[in-house]
Amino acid sequence: MDDDRLTGVGRPIRSGQDSGRDGISGGHRPAIQVTAIILLLLPLLASCSGVQSALDPAGREASAVATLFFVMLIGGAGIWAGVVGLLFHAARKRRTYSEKGVGQLILWGGAVLPSVILAALLSYAVWLMPNVRPWFQAEDRGLRRVEVTGEQFWWRVRYLDDGGAVVFETANEVRVPTGKRVVFLLKSPDVIHSFWIPVLGGKMDMIPGRENRLTLQAEKPGTYRGVCAEFCGASHALMAFTVHAMEPEAYEDWYKARQASTGTRDAQGLELFLRHGCGACHGISGTEARGTIGPDLTAFGERGSVGAGTLANEKNQIARFLRDPDAVKPEARMPHFSMLPEAEIDRIAAYLKGLR
Repeated sequence: MDDDRLTGVGRPIRSGQDSGRDGISGGHRPAIQVTAIILLLLPLLASCSGVQSALDPAGREASAVATLFFVMLIGGAGIWAGVVGLLFHAARKRRTYSEKGVGQLILWGGAVLPSVILAALLSYAVWLMPNVRPWFQAEDRGLRRVEVTGEQFWWRVRYLDDGGAVVFETANEVRVPTGKRVVFLLKSPDVIHSFWIPVLGGKMDMIPGRENRLTLQAEKPGTYRGVCAEFCGASHALMAFTVHAMEPEAYEDWYKARQASTGTRDAQGLELFLRHGCGACHGISGTEARGTIGPDLTAFGERGSVGAGTLANEKNQIARFLRDPDAVKPEARMPHFSMLPEAEIDRIAAYLKGLR
């Protein structure tokens, strides 16, 4: 028998039918490759939604940002597809081009067409800009105003009246009414922070010595996540805050109830809180705790987290933070209270959890 017949040398391989070395036929390879690409992209698609996704907007400004992103994506994909198409065309066609033909291809395909597309995208972005970053005068009546100060590493939140006076203060949580614009007055006493609620709008820097203003309007009720988008120290990644977008009626009810909140219901817990000096740094409405160095703890039990999104707001987690804040949040400026008896730490934690 001929050696070529034994080894298979010289036999034509029929594309799409014969198998390769890995046992997969050539005809099945494209389908397998496409499937693999889709599987790789699934985690990316899953990240396009949620409480911290700019591509799942819940506010007017964020919707404009998402629209701008998708328009830019389509425009960029069109330019990319054109360049790749020309590349494949040049690689497949074995022909000679004249100098004039090459010059026209470079001029129209490499200069004119991309310039037209980019100019159209730029014009659209400029036209959309008032919706992406709307501007309203702070003195305009009827707009809710919230002053947010970026601290290391938490958020001081103050609700202001029409005259600019502080109505009440809270921390690490922002509540806004849906369908109404809110003006955020952004400040920082130490380093540069960046205020960002991805589902409601773009980010804005908080610069020491300067007050920046950002207006946002939530369209859908829900609980969302805000973050600091500028590196500000060791616990930068542990500096989040919660945003509650509420129906206007529910928001007004909460606003009035929050003004009447006090911390006097648990006399024993309050006595321990004051005796160990906590009131020197933290304030609680209606009590002798009037500190302003740390976060205001009035209605602390309503918040969803401890330490600006670091721990769940549960009694054992509050006690853990009291014992050693630096172990939970590096470089936190709060002193530890690990020297206190466990029973007293647990009692203070129960008192804080019960504040409404």
